[in-house]
Amino acid sequence: MMKEKFTTITSTCVPMPAENIDTDRIIPARFLKSTSREGFGEKLFYDQRFDADGNQIADFPLNNPAYGGVILVAGKNFGCGSSREHAAWAIHDYGFRVVVSSFFADIHKNNELNSFVLPVTIPQDMLDKLLETITADPTTKVVVDLENQTIKCEAAGIEYKFEINPYKKYCLLNGLDDVDYLLSRRDDVVAYENKTKK
Repeated sequence: MMKEKFTTITSTCVPMPAENIDTDRIIPARFLKSTSREGFGEKLFYDQRFDADGNQIADFPLNNPAYGGVILVAGKNFGCGSSREHAAWAIHDYGFRVVVSSFFADIHKNNELNSFVLPVTIPQDMLDKLLETITADPTTKVVVDLENQTIKCEAAGIEYKFEINPYKKYCLLNGLDDVDYLLSRRDDVVAYENKTKK
């Protein structure tokens, strides 16, 4: 997977207001045979995007040409269900860089962070207003500033400071996965090991 540094993102959004979207809806279990992280984007929300004959379901948000961008705005309790990493891989591979919700399942939230997707948690009333605004006007733009931990949408009258684990914030800003981070601290690790040798 490409490990890009996370910068301030200004984008239109795809609204998905349904609550309790579980990981099986995000990526159906029959697509989990691959161990590579690539190629899952085309299977994202597959059973909701396509009918049994493989035809697009027109009213599903990802199939609506009015909506686009790299921010997914989802209903409460996003990513519940199984702990499959593939769900976060599919979100990233499709092209989303931010998912906004009022609540994330903990394991899925961590999987998103590990997949270089930023989960942003906002209060429910703000989420409702944001979804309403985006649905009414698909050209609505949202600004997500990870450095300052803020999300803004002027059209919806929203500005909110969100929380994020400091370590994960550092990794996203610098394009580092856990292994990269350890390698970047190699000299410190070696120095500590030498200091503690008996």
